[in-house]
Amino acid sequence: QVQLQESGPGLVNPSQTLSLTCSVSGGSIATSFWHWLRQAPGKGLEWIAYTSSGSTSYSPSFESRTSVSRDTSKNQVALNLMSVTPEDTAIYYCSNAFIEFGQGIQVTVSS
Repeated sequence: QVQLQESGPGLVNPSQTLSLTCSVSGGSIATSFWHWLRQAPGKGLEWIAYTSSGSTSYSPSFESRTSVSRDTSKNQVALNLMSVTPEDTAIYYCSNAFIEFGQGIQVTVSS
C-alpha cells in the first residue's frame, strides 16, 4: 500500500515561498499521477497541480506562482508556492491519483 507523508514549515511569512515535500513509500513516483491539493479554513478541497513522468499541469488559479517537481532518487514530490498571502493558509495534501492521500500538513501564512 502506498503511503504519503507531507513535510515542510508550518508557518510562512507573507510574500515568501512555501516549499513542501511529499515523501512516498510502498510505491514509486515514477508511475502514476501525483497531485497537490489544499483545504483552507471553511472551504472545500482545492486542486493545485499534478506531476507525472510525462507531464505536469497546474490549476489556472495557481499556475503563475506554483511549481511542482519530482525527485525519483528520493521518491519525493515537491511543491513550491511563491508570493504567499494569508489566503494561502490551509491544510496541504499530496495524493496518488486521488486514491491515496497523505495526512496533510497545516500551513499558516502570517507575520
